[in-house]
Amino acid sequence: MRKEEKQEVVSALTEKMKEYGNFYITDTSSLTVAKINNIRRKCFEKEIGMQVVKNTLIKKALEQLDGDVSPLFEILKGSSSIMFSTNANAPAKLIKELRKGKEEKPVLKAAYVDSAVFIGDNQLEALVNLKSREELIGEIIGLLQSPAKNVISALQSGGNKLAGIVKTLQEREG
Repeated sequence: MRKEEKQEVVSALTEKMKEYGNFYITDTSSLTVAKINNIRRKCFEKEIGMQVVKNTLIKKALEQLDGDVSPLFEILKGSSSIMFSTNANAPAKLIKELRKGKEEKPVLKAAYVDSAVFIGDNQLEALVNLKSREELIGEIIGLLQSPAKNVISALQSGGNKLAGIVKTLQEREG
């Protein structure tokens, strides 16, 4: 690969990292071509981008990101593939699903989720349980709606009493 081609790969990789905001670096070494193709197909179905890239190019792309990504440099050994997703926990769920059988791979090397760095395969369960931005917004809206619903419900159930109280207060003023 020529120097210009490498620079293009690095800039494209950096753009993807910034665009998606979430990426997982995994080890897929020793998997057959058929298994890799199966992983790619499942990634496509779940709107997860997957790319196999040399570690040196990943490191150069990481260096162009804002924030401290230096802990990710240590895991760049062996064969690496990157999974990109706008949904923070989608790749983690996919990795867990892929490993339900006898498979031990793909192994999670690291994940970068909204500027937080997760190192090691032991972080997979924590990443699976992360809530997406949409889920968090939905929960907040639900929490905000709950008190308003209680007030409206109380007003509707005691509607006759409230109307009587308002009418009595108006008559006293008059």
